Amino acid sequence: MKWQQLILVFIASISLIFAGNALAQTDININNTNLIRFGGSVTVPENQVVENALAFGGSVTVLPNARVLDTAIAFGGDVILKKGVRVDGDAYSFGGKIVQEPDAIIVGERATFSDRHGMMYGSNRGRSSFFAQYFFSAIFRISAAVVAAILGLIILHTNPQFLQSLATKLRQHPSLTGLWGMGAIVAIIFFSVFLAITLIGIPLIPLLSLTAIVTSLVGSLAVALFVGQSLISNGNRSLQQQFLMGLAILTVLELIPFFGGLVVFLVNLFGLGVILLWKFGKEKPQIAID
Repeated sequence: MKWQQLILVFIASISLIFAGNALAQTDININNTNLIRFGGSVTVPENQVVENALAFGGSVTVLPNARVLDTAIAFGGDVILKKGVRVDGDAYSFGGKIVQEPDAIIVGERATFSDRHGMMYGSNRGRSSFFAQYFFSAIFRISAAVVAAILGLIILHTNPQFLQSLATKLRQHPSLTGLWGMGAIVAIIFFSVFLAITLIGIPLIPLLSLTAIVTSLVGSLAVALFVGQSLISNGNRSLQQQFLMGLAILTVLELIPFFGGLVVFLVNLFGLGVILLWKFGKEKPQIAID
């Protein structure tokens, strides 16, 4: 019965991914003055005046003689300002660069938060780029697993019942945990959009991201323990051994191309969900104190 609930949550998660992809194919135009796009680029037409231009997973391109009254922000892309463009507010690029053609003006601040010049582009380099990205991604995953192992062992040594309680909560309420996780992801996305639209809220986006990352990290440790306990029925295994076994299995699955991204998504989803369910749910697992 529990595995049937997990399958239902898995199907719901897949539906959430496809719903997000469908949303990514549509531009959101608020009052004809705020252009927002998820998973793609935003283009402000020539000679048009808009308040904000925001791209999540793409670039912001402002065509000649257009005007942005507030902010032009690209998450995972460039901010490209053509000739004669005026941005009365600020221009930010997270993961790209800001390109200003002659006579393009930014009245407020301009800032970039990363540099991607080292990445390879072009169809002739597609295969090399894929293997290079997979290599560095694998190094990151393995390094993250080592850090997670150290953190998990420290928690199990100082308070062994904490992760055990979270794993028990996940085992008892898998579907409810998944719903909490999906709700948290949707809330984070929409709250990030709200903060990005409001100029004052932009500095709070890194804080929101850090909070979500830390929460999902701690929750993912409980997911690893849950996986280890589910696959190891031998009662002689310690919590540390069960945790390390579960973490190793999840790490191997995350290294599988394409499929690994789905595994990471599900681990973070259940990690967020189990922490929120433990913190805000009506029934909290009891933590034994010696």
